[in-house]
Amino acid sequence: MSHANARLTPAGRLIMVQRIQSGRPAAHVAAEMGISRQTASRWWRRFQQQGLLGLQDRSSVAHSRPHRTGPCQETRVRIMRELTRRGPVFIGRKLGMHASTIGRVLNRHGTALLRELDPVTGKPIRARRSSARRYEHERPGSLIHIDVKKLGRIPHGGGWRAHGRSEKVRGRGIGYDYIHAAIDDHSRVAYAEIHPDERGETCAGFARRAIAFYAKLGVRVQRVITDNAFAYRHSNAFKSALADNGITQKFIKPHCPWTNGKVERLNRTLATEWAYSRPFASNEDRAAALPAWLDYYNLDRAHLGIGGKTPIDRVNNGRGQYS
Repeated sequence: MSHANARLTPAGRLIMVQRIQSGRPAAHVAAEMGISRQTASRWWRRFQQQGLLGLQDRSSVAHSRPHRTGPCQETRVRIMRELTRRGPVFIGRKLGMHASTIGRVLNRHGTALLRELDPVTGKPIRARRSSARRYEHERPGSLIHIDVKKLGRIPHGGGWRAHGRSEKVRGRGIGYDYIHAAIDDHSRVAYAEIHPDERGETCAGFARRAIAFYAKLGVRVQRVITDNAFAYRHSNAFKSALADNGITQKFIKPHCPWTNGKVERLNRTLATEWAYSRPFASNEDRAAALPAWLDYYNLDRAHLGIGGKTPIDRVNNGRGQYS
């Protein structure tokens, strides 16, 4: 298969065979094009046998797999797994096969890992993503993802990240910060606040301020999706915050966090690029760094998920006013 640094693409191979067709020696043409004489001869031979079709890339997939485990053996492996609910090492010893072979057979047939099964019934107890299909709403504000991430507070003078795990650092019992985060499904413009809890009133206040933040960008929020946390599901204050703004509330399917994947990914980015990006001397220092990081995230940080653009570029086609 051709790649970015390939000497010859199908178009280049056609130029090569045309030069050989004109009567020039294959070795001379190969030297001009920076390839070996053997390579030029091979493509010339394929062109003579198959015409233009012979100059196209070919799949590198093997035509046959003579050493692949036979269907009867694979059936024995699957039956043994179903009856014993044991791993590849155990099954391999029973059937006289390598554990790695057992693992490949089970993976080929989509067999769930043992840790994903109930040890008594053998039924799946861990949700698995049914497809890799991604979705994205067509315009800003069509859907906002909201979630909360819990972070341990930093003691004055810095925690173990500043002093190392070997040092005795006071940090136990000082509690947690709750990072309430929102992100627009289409543009990826994010908003976040730090609070001491995740109660319904706190979530409602955050939602109102997030809605106002997006309104300043000219974005009207139409839907909000959250997980099934108690505050989102049962808080009247949170429900009112959305209803007062004419916003539809949606919930993810239980045990399927990827439905809220954009804010889950934002939480991970918050942790790596802000919260744990460097040792902070105190909890106040870390909190003070959040607004500047959010500005960077929305205005300057390129996102591969939106074609390398920045989130603000996608708000009203770049016409949104960020403040």
